[in-house]
Amino acid sequence: MAGAGHEDAAADFDPLRPKLMRVAYRMLGSVADAEDIIQEAFIRWMGADRAAVREPEAFLRRTVTRLCLDQLKSARRQRETYVGPWLPDPVVEEEEEEDVTLPLMLALERLSPLERAAFLLHDVFGLAFEEVATTIQRDPAACRQLAARARAHVREERPRFRIEKQRGLELARAFFAASRSGDMKALGAMLAADVSVHSDGGGKRPAAMQPIVGFDAVMKLHEYLAGLFQKNGSKLVRAGFVNGLPGFVTLEADGEFQTTALEIEDGKVAAIYVVRNPDKLRHLH
Repeated sequence: MAGAGHEDAAADFDPLRPKLMRVAYRMLGSVADAEDIIQEAFIRWMGADRAAVREPEAFLRRTVTRLCLDQLKSARRQRETYVGPWLPDPVVEEEEEEDVTLPLMLALERLSPLERAAFLLHDVFGLAFEEVATTIQRDPAACRQLAARARAHVREERPRFRIEKQRGLELARAFFAASRSGDMKALGAMLAADVSVHSDGGGKRPAAMQPIVGFDAVMKLHEYLAGLFQKNGSKLVRAGFVNGLPGFVTLEADGEFQTTALEIEDGKVAAIYVVRNPDKLRHLH
């Protein structure tokens, strides 16, 4: 009977898993933590009186969101001691994600957990404030205020325009080719004047401890890196969209994966986000 109960619970849960994973990942910025949340939600679903649940999706979304709110408290403490810049775990997809790109995810980090939840549930996932209120256990008026405050903080990070898919992938491949071959002229032609580089090694692989800002500084960095690439090699695994931005996955000389995401504004690379922390790349293997 226990096996039958597990199968019954899974029959309702599994079709909703991708949606629930999107909520958990966008709340937490960590694939591993989001997967743990989804597993805990399934355990609670198995123990619930499922016959009394009229809308499984709403019930499970509430469960996942509340678990994420608890997780964010400890995650914030962990990030206070994180070595170097923190970037969300890279999610690599064939298509561009329109709702939450990497810069927006970084902006969400500056919000309180409740602001983050209200903004995501209402502005990104399209829930009415009454449903948001039920989920985060605040009244609708408070939820409107939370979402409004969040919106004001992240307004500048919402995509102002979408880059056409093929053009984005072309830029990503051209950036890889120029940066690895040492073609500084081609690379420089792609960069905005105020371009920045943000690299996350988590203290486990070499990475800049602070963002590198400005055309000259970024070019100097890539001149140095090009010398390393020519000696040790860097293999393109695939191009795609990394957290909604054009980018690519590479296999580096130390045998580890790396992701690079490019924020494009007015046809130029405005920011470069590199994840090297192996803990954040395990799901890409």
